[in-house]
Amino acid sequence: MKDFIFLIGPSAVGKTTLAKELYQHYSGVYIEQNMVPEFIIPNDVGDVGIYEEDLCFQNTLMQIKWFYEKGYRNIVALDFDDLRVRSFPILFKGYDYIILRLISSNFQQIKDQMEERHRTGQGLYIPNNRGKSNEIIKNRPLMPNEVVIDVAGKTKEQVLKEAIELINNTKILLDYDYEPLDTKYFRSWIQSYGLNKE
Repeated sequence: MKDFIFLIGPSAVGKTTLAKELYQHYSGVYIEQNMVPEFIIPNDVGDVGIYEEDLCFQNTLMQIKWFYEKGYRNIVALDFDDLRVRSFPILFKGYDYIILRLISSNFQQIKDQMEERHRTGQGLYIPNNRGKSNEIIKNRPLMPNEVVIDVAGKTKEQVLKEAIELINNTKILLDYDYEPLDTKYFRSWIQSYGLNKE
């Protein structure tokens, strides 16, 4: 049993599919950041992107911790701006958490999945950003309690099995030293951060 199971990775790598399966398998909680209620951004906000992402992230963080305080475990959470991931080892130090980073060593697989999303009107579609995002996320150093799953050539059943094995068998660190990685290892949909350029 884990306190939190975080799923991260580039768009169209299969995070949502895996998260829903893990939520069912562990009988836990499923939280996506995009589940935050709709809200109007005040007119006096300087940077709309930063404001919106921060409000959504803080709201999601409160939900995650509320479920934890109510006794829920195996809280599966995803859909975070990639730059937020670098703060997880700070925010969740002392908790029994794992970060599953999904990547694909076969870029064509991500490209095909994103095109399928576009065709069916589901999910984020960022055709000019997919290659760089995948490479940066794939190659960045590991953070505490983070593991990598390469989904290339695997069925969703194979990915689920691998994820469960990692969740059940990875030795989790509750105490560690951590300096946040340089922002060059991360992506962000917030334009003013300048991390989403191809």
